[in-house]
Order: sequence, then structure tokens, then C-alpha cells
Amino acid sequence: MTEYGQAWTIRRLLEWTTPFFTRKGVDSPRLSAELLLAHVLKLPRIRLYTGYENPIPENELATFRDLVKRAVEQEPIAYLTGTAHFFNLEFEVNRDVLIPRPETETLVEHVLQLVRNTPGLERPRVLDLCTGSGCVAAAIAHHLKSSSVLATDKSAAAATVARKNIQRLGLDGRVQIEQGDLYEAVQKQVDSQPFDLIVANPPYIRSDEIAKLDRNVRDYEPMAALDGGPDGLVVHRRIIAGAADRLVSGGRIYLEIAFDQGELARHVVGTAEGFEDLSVLKDYGGRDRVVSARKSG
Repeated sequence: MTEYGQAWTIRRLLEWTTPFFTRKGVDSPRLSAELLLAHVLKLPRIRLYTGYENPIPENELATFRDLVKRAVEQEPIAYLTGTAHFFNLEFEVNRDVLIPRPETETLVEHVLQLVRNTPGLERPRVLDLCTGSGCVAAAIAHHLKSSSVLATDKSAAAATVARKNIQRLGLDGRVQIEQGDLYEAVQKQVDSQPFDLIVANPPYIRSDEIAKLDRNVRDYEPMAALDGGPDGLVVHRRIIAGAADRLVSGGRIYLEIAFDQGELARHVVGTAEGFEDLSVLKDYGGRDRVVSARKSG
């Protein structure tokens, strides 16, 4: 295809799409345009610039146009390309799982620091609840080569996505994905020994806040992974209620929370039996993001 006698090159397509995305309110307009075009052309994003003046074949141009239309309807770019990045690892994502967020890296960072600085924790056994895409389980296993992780999700579809990611990353020897509601999957295990760490990114959006979410979240991401009940911490309470029985003495729990839930989360965990050394950890933006505590004894 040509416009005014000129072929649509990579450069011209990006120069047209970027301001179009800006006008339509698409997040990170230039990056979004590059990610979609690299996906259509099956190229690493950096390769767009080595072929800047290359014309785009008609069939690929038509595919790109379709994705652009969906993007301006606020369908997330990660779902359009089928991939997202977390802790420098690439994950397959679809509408069965949440798109990994940079804020969740806070949880992984603190787990890595704890393990690396705690004598006797060289081979940690980790339970990852509400695993979704498997991003937290994979990041922990990738960076802690002696760890073993059992990851669970209530959604069978999410567990399928997680298994694919774990296999593609070559971690299936140390990360096991099971479908089940929180600890339900643990009870099925032959080896039901307690864990050194329990981690989770549970649903934490208050039910009355769901309608106020951005459209690209509210209309596309799985509601079961977003809605945390009346105060956002319904699932957190269930996790805490069963955590002490499944942690070794001195084992820690890390639960992601919303930026405005620090005090409530502190109360929820602080009033649970069997825990001490409670802390609310900040994300890179200085906001409350993770509540953590250690099993007493």
C-alpha cells in the first residue's frame, strides 16, 4: 500500500501511529506502536531501527491496522502481542491471567534479599499462591537456583498459562504448577512438608472500586484476579488463616497489597495468631505494596 505515492515503511508507520495513539489515549504511544509492529513483523523491537526504511508488505500492514484498532479500544498491548515482561523474563499472557506489573517486582526483590542474607535458607521451599501467569514463581526460581516452588491458582485456565511459561523458561524441574483454591492444591501433594516462604499476589481491588478502574483493566483483565471483596483483603485473610500451619518455624509470608491498604493489612496480619516481625514494604515509588510477617517460634 502507498499513501500519496509513498510506501508505508517502518519509519512512516511509527511516525503515523505514535501521534494517533497519543490522541486516542493509548499508554506509552511510541513504545506501544513499536511493540505491535515488532510483533507483526516477528522481529526484536531493536531490529525495527535497522530496517527503518523497509516497506511493510500488504498482509502485515493489514494485520497491524487491525491491532491498532483494538489498541485504541483500550485492549492491552500485552494481550495483543501475547507477551509481557517481568523481572527481565518474557511471559506468555492472555485474558485468563493478569498482566505482570512492575510493582509486583517489589515482592520478588524482598524474597531474593531475604534468602541471600539468611544462613540456613540456601535451598528454600516456596509456595506461590494465586500464581496467574506464573511470573512470581518463575522469577524466584530463575534467580534462586537452589529453590523449589509450588505454585497454585484457582483458575484452571491460568494454571495452563503458568505451566507453559514455566516450561518455556526451562524451570519445570523446580517449579510445579497445580490448579486449586489456595491451599487446596497443597493438600493433594505427597510431600506436604511445610514451606520456608509463602508468597502471593492475591486480588486486592475493593469491589466498589472495580467500576472506576481504567477500561484497559476493567474490561479485559480477569475479574476474579482483581476483585478482593468489600475491603480488598478477603483473600488475604484466607491466606493468613492457613499460613501458619504451612510454614516452618521462622518462615515468612509476603502478600502484595494496594498502595492504600498498608494500615488495614497491618491490622489483618497483626491480629492473626502465630506471626511476629510484621512489616509493610514500599515499592519503587515509595508506596505501600507488600505486607510481610514471620511465623513465631
